[in-house]
Amino acid sequence: MTADLRHLRAFLAIAASGTITRAAAELHVTQPALSRTLRQLEEHLGFRLVDRSTHHLELTAAGQAFRIRAAAAVAAVDDVLDPARAGTWPLRLGHAWSALGVHTTTLLRRWKQEHPQTPLHLLRVDERDAGLARGVVDAAIVRGIAELPGAEVLPLFTESRLAAVPVDSPLAGRPSLTLAELSGEPIAVNTIAGITGLDLWPSGITPAAKVEVTNTDDWLATIIAGRAVGLTSTATPVMYSHPAVVYIPVPDAPSVPVHLAWHNPPSHPAVLALATLAQSITA
Repeated sequence: MTADLRHLRAFLAIAASGTITRAAAELHVTQPALSRTLRQLEEHLGFRLVDRSTHHLELTAAGQAFRIRAAAAVAAVDDVLDPARAGTWPLRLGHAWSALGVHTTTLLRRWKQEHPQTPLHLLRVDERDAGLARGVVDAAIVRGIAELPGAEVLPLFTESRLAAVPVDSPLAGRPSLTLAELSGEPIAVNTIAGITGLDLWPSGITPAAKVEVTNTDDWLATIIAGRAVGLTSTATPVMYSHPAVVYIPVPDAPSVPVHLAWHNPPSHPAVLALATLAQSITA
C-alpha cells in the first residue's frame, strides 16, 4: 500500500485533537476507519507514530518528528491548490517581528523591480522560526541562535540591543542604559519568538521578575501599560514605534545576529535569488 495525502491529514488530525474519536468526528469518518488509516501509514513508514499504551494518546518520538514534515507537506499541497493563488507562485518570506528592520523597504522595492514576475509576500508568523519548519513560508528571517535542522542558514548582519521603557518611566530620559540598571525592573519576555531571556543578565544581577507574553503586540502593550520594560533590537522601533514607548541603547547587552533561512532543498525556485539580494542589501 502507498500512503497519500489522506493518510497525512488523518495523522495530523489525530495529533492535533489528541484522540482518534475527536479526530474522526472532525474528519467525518468512523473511528475504526481512522484507526485503519493510521495503521496503514505506520505500516508504510515502518515505525510507530502513536503510542497507544497510555490512557491518553501520545505521539512517539518518531511521530513528533514526522508531524513537522507531514504538516509542511500538507501546507505545500494546500498552497498549490489554493484557487486564490492560481496562476501565480508567490515567494513567502516569514518573520516573527520587524522583518529586516531598516532594510525591509529596500528589500521589498528592489525585489519588485528586479523580479516583477514573482510576488514577494512578507508574512508575520509568531513562531521562533517564523513558520519555516511547518512549511508556512519558503524562507524566514530568524533572529538570535538559529537552530533549524535541515535548513540552510545564511548570516546577514547583527543588530544592537535597545531597552523599551514607558515614556513616563524614570529611565526614559537616559541616553543609554546598562543591563544592571534594567535588572531592577520587571522584564517583558516573549516566550514564543523573542530574543530576550533572563539569562542575558550576568550572574548576580538577574532581574527578579518577568512578565511573559506570546507575541510582539502583547509585548508592546505590556510596556505601554507600565507593567514591565523590554529588551529588544534596533529593528523593533522601525515597525513598532509608539509615542508611549522610548527606545534606549543598551551597549553592554550582546548584539543580535540576523539570519535568512530556507528549506533544503528550497521550496521555491526564487529562494536563492532572495538570499543573494538580502545579502547584498544588508552587507
